[in-house]
Amino acid sequence: MRGMLDLQNELKVAEEFWDFLGRQETYQQLLDIFERVGIELRQEINDYFAKYNLQ
Repeated sequence: MRGMLDLQNELKVAEEFWDFLGRQETYQQLLDIFERVGIELRQEINDYFAKYNLQ
């Protein structure tokens, strides 16, 4: 990608991307939300994916 993009100004991923869209700490807040939802809905998520467990 070197030469095709200005990596400092045109390509943002993960924390840099989300903090750019929102504000500082947006990425960490999203991770915290996903963790809380995952814990709260763990059994429902496990039940859903158990349907596809073909062991």
